[in-house]
Amino acid sequence: MTLMKALLGVSLALVALSLSSCSTDDSKTTNGTTPVTVKITDAPAYYDAIFLDIDHIEIITEGGKEVIDVDQEPFDILSYREGDFIILAEHDVPSGRLQEVRLVLDDDNTIVVDGVTYPLTTPSGQSSGVKIKVQEDLIPHIAYTLALDFDASQSIHQTGNGKYMLKPVIRAIPVAESGALTGIISPIAAMPHVFAIQGTDTLGTLVGPTGKFYFPGVSQGTYKVIIEPTVETFLADTIENITVTTGEIKDLGTIELEEK
Repeated sequence: MTLMKALLGVSLALVALSLSSCSTDDSKTTNGTTPVTVKITDAPAYYDAIFLDIDHIEIITEGGKEVIDVDQEPFDILSYREGDFIILAEHDVPSGRLQEVRLVLDDDNTIVVDGVTYPLTTPSGQSSGVKIKVQEDLIPHIAYTLALDFDASQSIHQTGNGKYMLKPVIRAIPVAESGALTGIISPIAAMPHVFAIQGTDTLGTLVGPTGKFYFPGVSQGTYKVIIEPTVETFLADTIENITVTTGEIKDLGTIELEEK
């Protein structure tokens, strides 16, 4: 009788352990869907406006593929900077490990330069969309936000005959696992490029109309910031040993550039 009770106890323990294991693994299953919000911001560029016409977004996970239509009319991405975002879509997608995200443009993309509007031509090789690297697990029923950073200055190219090409440079911002870096460059007349460097990794941006620069989605660590004026009468500047902490915005204040 004692032996039977012991065996019964072991069996119940094994069943409980099995159920616990199934419950734990269920959080990473590909069964179910995850509510996803896709939003985008901009790294500034020296243009009047850049109107993006986004047709749809493709999200591929271990659980399957979802094509999400973007209902936004063409919008000026330069209006969304310094931490401001525009929401492109909100939709349920198959849960599981993210494998690929593609942003597919439509044909009505334009740029405004010195008050004149020009069409933005997209290379035929990019008709399948812009591939964005993302490595995240989408858990069933747990909301996930995919934040994107459009680098306007790197995405626009002027050809020899005066036409403008759009080759989108977009990165995913790891919002939950990063901080941000900001500051103001004076005078704005220097029209500087700003770079945040950590080892072999480099982030780049331009200052906005007020002289402010803003790097979202900066991984925790120590950085060097280099400021390179595009106006030759000003000197470059370098700031060393800048510490960025996850969940915080590191503000460098106002940085005064000297004239030559």
